[in-house]
Amino acid sequence: MRVNQKKFYKNKVYYIIRSAIEQDAKTLSKVRAEIDGETENLDREKGEDYIDEEGFKKIIKEDTERINNLFLVAEVNRRIVGFSRCEGNNLKRLSHKVDFGVGVLKEYWGYGIGRNLLQESVCWADSNEIKKMALNVIEANDKAVELYKKFGFEVEGILKKDKFLSDGNYYNTIVMGRLGPPMSHWVGT
Repeated sequence: MRVNQKKFYKNKVYYIIRSAIEQDAKTLSKVRAEIDGETENLDREKGEDYIDEEGFKKIIKEDTERINNLFLVAEVNRRIVGFSRCEGNNLKRLSHKVDFGVGVLKEYWGYGIGRNLLQESVCWADSNEIKKMALNVIEANDKAVELYKKFGFEVEGILKKDKFLSDGNYYNTIVMGRLGPPMSHWVGT
C-alpha cells in the first residue's frame, strides 16, 4: 500500500518520509547492508541475508499491491537514509496483524527519523484497521524499547539468550505488540 509523503525538520535537517518505489531498490539494497554493519540491534550482520536490487523490486511491488503491507523510506536531500516496513500475512488467522521493522543509518540517528517512521506506520495501521503491530527488539536497545512503549507497544514476552553478539555475550529479545483500534469481536482478552 502507498501513503502520501510527509516532510519533517529536526536539528537543521529536512527529510521526507514516503512510500518506497521500484526506483529505490538498488539504493535500499546498499543502505540495508550498511545499516546492518553499523549496529548490533538488528538480527543480521553486514552481508547476511543480503537482498539485491531485484529482491527489493519484488518486495516493493508486493508491498505496494497488498493492503496489509507498508514499505516506507526516509530521504534527506534525495538520499535514502532509513526505512521501515510493516509486513502482513495472507493467512486468514494472522491477517489482522503486521510485523514492524525499522532501520536508520547511524549518521542520521538523533533526528527523529526512526520515531517518525514508526509514527507514520502506526497511523497507517490504525487507519487501515490493522488490529495488531508486532516487533522484536534486543533488550540492550533501551531507547527503542522506551520509544515503542510511548507508541502503545507492550512487552508480551522475552526470548532468553536469543542473540549472540560480538562482545561474546548472549542477549534477550523482547517481543512487543501494540493493539490497534477496538475490535468488535475480541475473544480471549
